[in-house]
Amino acid sequence: MSPAVSILLPVHNAAATLARALDSLRTQTLPDWELLAIDDGSTDATPELLAAAATADARIRILSIAKSGIVAALNAGLSAARAPLVARMDADDECRPTRLARQVDYLATHPEIGLCATQVEFGGDPVANRGYALHVEWSNSLLTPDAIALNRFVESPIAHPSVMFRRELVAAHGGYREHDWPEDYELWLRWLDAGVRFAKIPEPLLIWNDPPRRLSRTDPHYSTDAFYACKCAYLARWIQRGIDPARPIFLRGAGKPTRQRFAALAAHGIRLAGYCDIASSKIGHTIAGLPVLAPDAMPPAAKCFILGAVGTRGAREFIREQLRAQGRIEGRDFLMVA
Repeated sequence: MSPAVSILLPVHNAAATLARALDSLRTQTLPDWELLAIDDGSTDATPELLAAAATADARIRILSIAKSGIVAALNAGLSAARAPLVARMDADDECRPTRLARQVDYLATHPEIGLCATQVEFGGDPVANRGYALHVEWSNSLLTPDAIALNRFVESPIAHPSVMFRRELVAAHGGYREHDWPEDYELWLRWLDAGVRFAKIPEPLLIWNDPPRRLSRTDPHYSTDAFYACKCAYLARWIQRGIDPARPIFLRGAGKPTRQRFAALAAHGIRLAGYCDIASSKIGHTIAGLPVLAPDAMPPAAKCFILGAVGTRGAREFIREQLRAQGRIEGRDFLMVA
């Protein structure tokens, strides 16, 4: 008989944290799960720890592969998964006891939802790693399918290790893909682009730890440039599908970093009509042949579409409220993308 949930746990040299992660699974109030621990060429004590855990608990299955990276490891786990629901977990994180039960119950009672994440508790130093802590705070604020979908181009709206999804989504829309982009963000954007609805349980059911050597800190796939390349590819698709091509697109923000990050839109067929900025030194001038307008000089809502692309802390909220005060509707007349 198939278990209720298959948990994917890619592991590489995780001997220092693996025991805590496994203990947090053993204490789950939902006992009907299988753990697919994919050992991605570990050279420390990880293989021995996994072997001992599998001997003690028949629900733990070990898949050993030559060092191939997280995408290959995750897809190996997906191929071996037997349950209709798939959950993620990392070897340096810990689940709260009710995590699996809450997510299984949610998906059972919300058939329209394809992926259910949870809020997470930040397990790092909130002072030394303030940027990451603020990202967790922002992500935790996005709970509904509409909020998650509307904010998908700001940053990844969910924590990868906290998700549980229906395995049928992989057959319908594909699994993890090897690219120069972050594998999880690309997957979320692809599934959201296909119309899959995401939701989030409003309770921190995972401790999302932040060790200094985690992939998101060390691998170029998770660099700022990689995120923006991925973002622009799917943002262009969203614009082409939903925004009248007769409406000119303006980028709110004319600074050099902003212009560089969104230059990739042109490669995907999105041509900007101009920029919107508050700097008096730029207003009324042109940059790369495009005009720079003041916020109060922008065309009316029906005559343009605005991408809020300023990433300075606090600017997103200010711009959103300013655009709303002008009568513009988010998702119809503007979209925050940074």
